[in-house]
Amino acid sequence: MKRLLVLGTIICLGLLLITVALTAQQAGQGAGAQGRGGGGAGLGPIGTIQKVTDRLYMIPGAGGNTAVFITGNGVVIVDTKLANNGPAILDQVKTVSNKPITHIINTHTHGDHTGSNQFFPASVEIVTHENTKTNMERMDVFKDPANKNGLPDRTFKDRLTLLSGPDAIDLYYFGPAHTNGDAFVVFRALRAMHAGDVFATKGQPLIDTGNGGSGVAYPETIAKATAAIKNVDTVITGHTTTGPLKWQDLVDYGEFNRLFLEHARKSLQAGKTSEQAMSDLKLPEKFKDYNIQGGRGGPGGNFNVIYQELQKK
Repeated sequence: MKRLLVLGTIICLGLLLITVALTAQQAGQGAGAQGRGGGGAGLGPIGTIQKVTDRLYMIPGAGGNTAVFITGNGVVIVDTKLANNGPAILDQVKTVSNKPITHIINTHTHGDHTGSNQFFPASVEIVTHENTKTNMERMDVFKDPANKNGLPDRTFKDRLTLLSGPDAIDLYYFGPAHTNGDAFVVFRALRAMHAGDVFATKGQPLIDTGNGGSGVAYPETIAKATAAIKNVDTVITGHTTTGPLKWQDLVDYGEFNRLFLEHARKSLQAGKTSEQAMSDLKLPEKFKDYNIQGGRGGPGGNFNVIYQELQKK
């Protein structure tokens, strides 16, 4: 009797373990399916395409914002989100145009903006700043021969115009900020621009010094851009998902970064820590909605990064 009881317990325990294992496996398969369907780890699925202006759309979510520009002969997309979002991007594009993708423009090197490049056929021309190409070539994903078609085919140094007439796209580079290869993408006839992660959201930017970014150069780079680029009203940011912002928002963002840098210089000279600099930072009322808490270098925020740069000079 005892033997039968023990045997029954073992069988029940075994069935329980099998059930748990199958449940876990199914959950894993579901997560994998979501990833293939256009999700990004911790970022949720790709969003629904939004109209920005005539012939220009934005796809939020699953990485950086993707711009979709419909030209006479095809579709130009700016930034391809995290890996495995190629099919989801194409599905969204097909809701507004049946034309083929002819160009991809990457605003910078990061995987949440270049991650799905290799999904698109080799006939699609990929365009970046020359420094971004160098940075991308160092990424493990593009060292794989199978993903070589995701690397840039064409680069520029300071300025490049793609296409012509009402389809003209002007690419600009003004110096390091988020990285050392940040491109401003201007849709000339539409008075619109994609700013990439130079202007990701209203808050502290990510300063990627490993890819040539600079907190010291940041405000100057934006100032050069706002002085040189003309006739733009609408700005698609790198990560604001609620829709595009206005040109004045970019101008204000340059001021925000300038005030941040000035406070860093004064605080460093006064012997304050980066945490102290963050705690006594005071900004004009127009920046009240900016997110300046944590997330960028811990309690000291970007003051940590800027301090390190200033101390090297």
